[in-house]
Parts: sequence; C-alpha cells; structure tokens
Amino acid sequence: MSVPHYGLFIDGEWVDSAEKYEIRSPATDELVATVAKGGTADVDRAVAAAKAAHEAGQWRRTPPQERAAVLHAVADRLEKRLQELAALQTRENGATIRVTGALHLGLSIAQLRYIADLATTYEFEKNGPEIGPIPAVGVLRREPLGVVAAIVPWNIPLLVIVWKVGPALAAGNTVVLKPDEHSPLVALELAKEFEAAGLPKGVLNLVTGDGDPVGAHLSGHPDVRKVAFTGSTEVGKSILSKSADTVKRVTLELGGKGPNVVLDDADVPLAVDGALFAALANNGQACEAGTRLLVPNSLKEEFLTRLVERAKTLKLGNPLDLATDVGPVISSGQRDRILGYIESARADGATIALGGGVPQGPEFATGNWVEPTIVTDVTNDQRIAREEVFGPVLTVLTYDSVDEAIKIANDTNYGLSAGVWGRDESRALDVARQLDAGMVYVNDWHVINPAYPFGGYKQSGLGREGGPNALDAYTEQKYIAVDRSGGLENRAAFALVLGTPPA
Repeated sequence: MSVPHYGLFIDGEWVDSAEKYEIRSPATDELVATVAKGGTADVDRAVAAAKAAHEAGQWRRTPPQERAAVLHAVADRLEKRLQELAALQTRENGATIRVTGALHLGLSIAQLRYIADLATTYEFEKNGPEIGPIPAVGVLRREPLGVVAAIVPWNIPLLVIVWKVGPALAAGNTVVLKPDEHSPLVALELAKEFEAAGLPKGVLNLVTGDGDPVGAHLSGHPDVRKVAFTGSTEVGKSILSKSADTVKRVTLELGGKGPNVVLDDADVPLAVDGALFAALANNGQACEAGTRLLVPNSLKEEFLTRLVERAKTLKLGNPLDLATDVGPVISSGQRDRILGYIESARADGATIALGGGVPQGPEFATGNWVEPTIVTDVTNDQRIAREEVFGPVLTVLTYDSVDEAIKIANDTNYGLSAGVWGRDESRALDVARQLDAGMVYVNDWHVINPAYPFGGYKQSGLGREGGPNALDAYTEQKYIAVDRSGGLENRAAFALVLGTPPA
C-alpha cells in the first residue's frame, strides 16, 4: 500500500516544497504519510494570497447565508467521512478511536454547523438609536478583520481548527492555517473539503512545517490582522509580544492545571470514575484536563483505594482497538518529559501510587508509552502540582475544609478548567462560583458544547472560542453617523469651531 503525500494549500492550489517530513504513528511507529515541510517563503505566499483574496472582496461580500451554506456543505462532507477521518486522526496522534470518532470528529462537525447557523442570525449591520439633539441616525456594522492566522496544536486538531477557521470564514475573513507538525493530516483533509465545497481561491490557505520558523513567522507577519492560537503558555506569550508591533488582535487558548474538587458528600464511585475521565481522556493530553484532584482527608483512604483499583482496570494499548481506554503520547520527547515530571515528584517526596513508568510487553516495544499514573502525598508547591505535565498523570492533594480546598484550587497561574463533585448541587455550585476558571464542571468533566464559550482566566489565555459571541472576535466594529437635518443644525454645530460664515 502506497503512503500518501500531502502538499501545501496556497491560493487554491496544492503545491509542494523542497523538503518533506514523515508522520509516524505514536503507537506503532508505522509511516502514515509524508508532508511538505513549508518555510517562511511559503508563509509569505500564503499570506499574500489571503490578503489579495480579502482585498478582492468576493468572500467578504458573499451574503452570510451563502457563507453559511459553504460551512454546512463542509460539515456534510466531514460527516460522510467520519469513521475514516477518526481512524486517520488516531493513526497520526494516538488518541483512542472511541474518542476521535464520537468526540473529536462528532463535536467538530456540530461546532461547524453551529457557527454556520450563527452566521445567518448575526447582526452584521443594524441601526442604532437616534443621535440627538440633531436629527441623525447611527449605523452599527461588524466587518471582517482581514487575514487571520490560525495556529493549532496536535492533541485535538480538528475541533481547535473549527473553533478558529469556522468563525473567521463565517465573518468573511481570509485564513492562513498552520497545523501542528505532529498532526497535520486531518487539517489537510479539511482543506480538501473546503476546496470541494467551492470556497474561493485564497480564502483558506494551509502551510505545514515546524512551529519555528513557520508558526513564528506567520504570527508576526505584518499583513496578518489577527492571530488565533492554541498551545503552550510559553509560545502564547511570545505571540502576544510579537502582536504588539502591528497591534494585532489575538486570541490565546493556553495551558491549564485543572483542580478537581471532591466534596465530602460526593458519590464516591461516580467521582472516582469522573476523576479518571477528567485526567486521562485523550491520553491525558488535554489543556482543560482535571490534573489536580483535591480529596477531603475524611475520604482519603476510601477514595484513593477505589481510585487506584479502578485505574488498574483501564486498558492501555492500540488506540485503534475499540476496547482501548488509554493510548500512547504524541512523541518520544513528550514521553521523556512526562517521565521527568514523575521522577521530580519522587524526588520531592511524593508517592507513585500507580504506574510511573513505561509499560512492559511486546505490544509496547515500539511507540511512545507512559503508564496511567497516580501520584499521591503531593503538596501544591511541588512541580508536579504546578506545571502542566500533559500526559496520563493524575496528581492527588488533600484538604480539611472547603475554604482550604478553594484556596489550593485557585493557587495556580492557570485558570482554564475546574470541577466539583458533590450530591448537594447548591453547595457544589457555591464552590464552583468561587473557583478561578473559565469553565467549571459540576459532577462531570469535558462538557464542551458549541453554544458555550471555551477559554480561561489568568495565564490560560485571552478571549473565548465558540459560544454565541464567537464571531465578535473575528470582526471589527464600525459606527457610521448619518446626518438628516438638511444642513441647518449642523451649520450651527460647525459655527462652534469655524465661526459664523461670511454673508
């Protein structure tokens, strides 16, 4: 079977580059595809194509209903290929097939449809209140920004792309998309579907390649009017700094260290499953994962016993197997980074209650594997409790009072997600309201819905993605004042500055 090769998509054409690189399965190291390795010159061409398309105006002058129809057509095409694309994503980034099919692809399609529908009801222009004391009226407009750079990570690629490309196109912008070099394949397939759906040339462009130089050059490009980025806080800070030179709009969805608070009245078996779901979904590689589990000392022994025993039942293995619960991590470098955090926890006096290493067995001879790991006896000043590990590692802390739990939960530079478990909903909601996080889940986790915004407090980012205001971040607001006085009243106003005109 031949290995597919993907080029760059620039100005409506598929073009190659001088170099290419390989995409290999994180589970088996098999060669999945080869991809063109773009550079700064390719970024310049892509931005130039997007700028020319915006200035030509075909897409931004297309009625919103027609733009929405293109998005719906792409959603239809993705839906027909759902199982195929789910398997492709599993092969390129190691997420389990149960997750890529039902959640990653399914939610991405739903999000695209939501944005399409939003475009048909969004008020791109409306009359404002009358402007007194003269007879004048104000017109309020929302206009596209121009060239949008969308830079996305490898962990949940299609959903994060749709969060950016969907509203950018719905609002009439043009886009240059930079997928992560580890998982560009689903993004490239999406570009094919936009091409097939009739999107005009230059409106969507895609450049693959390393984050530096491709992503770095794109984010600082003077002709880019907005950067929408999801990734590490460190890179997000760099993008924010670069944006100052040309006063770009920036949306940043960055790291997290989600506190998951178990109250003393929680349904323990449910909370145990919920804690593992919060931390280990997507192989622990999710920015809004619940990675800091806060358990009351009154429940500590029972809860930890149940937690470890339940975690032992999880199947680690081939992510294409429907029976698999946890798959590999994205790369050998990420594996070594995760193992380094586990070793630092040991050095700090924490206990590795489960896992902590590379699994043994012939099925793990290739690929990038880390055992599902539970770390206990942790205090909130340790590295394992403060820094984003981004792997299948759950850190457990304990507390005595709810006030102490809230203090520990909020003692972090991040504020993306949080969770609360308790039978008394009113009490759980009271705790939820006191947590510094953009999203708080009560008796659940990973509840992501197109109609609700996604984003965080503090160093977890700037702005929100999705939700009813999704197009606001991709439009500029304009106020037009129309004087209807016939010139009489405004002459009086002019006289305040210009004086009385000569007879």
